[in-house]
Amino acid sequence: MMLTPLDDDLAQMLEHRLGKLLRAQRIGTLAPDGKAEITRTMRALSGRTGPANLVLMAGLPGAGKTTLARELEQRGFLRLCPDERVWQKHGHYGRDFPRGQYKVRERPIMAEVAIELRTALTAGRAVVLDHGLWTVVERQEWSRIGQDAGAAVTLVHLPGEVDALWKRIKERNEATFNDPNAMFFTRDDLQRHANRFSPPGLDESHVVYNGRPGSVLTELGWDD
Repeated sequence: MMLTPLDDDLAQMLEHRLGKLLRAQRIGTLAPDGKAEITRTMRALSGRTGPANLVLMAGLPGAGKTTLARELEQRGFLRLCPDERVWQKHGHYGRDFPRGQYKVRERPIMAEVAIELRTALTAGRAVVLDHGLWTVVERQEWSRIGQDAGAAVTLVHLPGEVDALWKRIKERNEATFNDPNAMFFTRDDLQRHANRFSPPGLDESHVVYNGRPGSVLTELGWDD
């Protein structure tokens, strides 16, 4: 992220505006979009240009989320992967803890990830959330976190038919005890997840992934 020095008059104007916003926040009169303005103003005072990028993903297991996220990581993105943290803290899904307890163990980790996400975006760092957001509500929640941090949010939909996804997952199951991103799934598990998944519709701005990470970088305005 490039840094651009500010002239004294602009810096004084931004400092004055920031002071008003922070006072409003303290007394509870901050406008709904005030947090985003505070972030933008602080970034401007630090000399940072342009918003940070946040990439969110909507896709079922086996759709290629981690492959894409790791490619973005190679290009400088911070990759945040809740599944890896659950694996590190609690062990293997279905072996070290009961299969029905995943969401319970994941919840506090998601809260930690949200804090890290805000901090990174506010500092101007590009971030990719390596996690499948299956519902509109989830996607709205994480988009709002990014917007409040002043980020440009891009939702990537990774489509996939159950039969094709199952073929990949069967191969991945063989590595399930060595790879936190290869949790053991049965065909019934995948079908149950597919029944719960709501792909982004026309009312959700999103990019459909074509299997080439470069296409996402191009959409973001990064050099391929």
